[in-house]
Amino acid sequence: MIRSTPKIVTPEKALMRLEELCVKAERCESEARTKLRTWKISADDTEDIINSLIRRRFIDDARYASAFVRDRYRFARWGRRRIVLELRRKRIASEHIEEALDEIVEDEYIDILEHLIKAKSARMERPLSYDDRAALYRFAAGRGYEPDLISWVLKKVASAEEE
Repeated sequence: MIRSTPKIVTPEKALMRLEELCVKAERCESEARTKLRTWKISADDTEDIINSLIRRRFIDDARYASAFVRDRYRFARWGRRRIVLELRRKRIASEHIEEALDEIVEDEYIDILEHLIKAKSARMERPLSYDDRAALYRFAAGRGYEPDLISWVLKKVASAEEE
């Protein structure tokens, strides 16, 4: 078996590649650093590349956080807690996370959770047993929704079924 040697990525080539990636989709600083590490770019060159990308606004963690929150709560239907955990994992600053979370429309957020719970409970027998309610609670908590909000929506859904 013939093994190919990995192509050497120069700092200039790495900068061009990251610019292309950033144009296609929002990237955060930690993602760019990870890419540079996999391309075995030196620490000094990494700092120069990152600073260049930030200065020219290819990378903006505040903009990234805002886009991430919008996408995850509307399309992936994640709750605030899971979104915060993922953004922290990507080393986004707390102030950027808070600003991005402020963009969530509360009524839409609650409607999404209610829809998730109704869809999940549709396959369960009526009336919902204690175990079914616990399963729905765990499901919503796993999506990252807040415990108080989950309880409130579960009560709302259960009372609507009883009518």
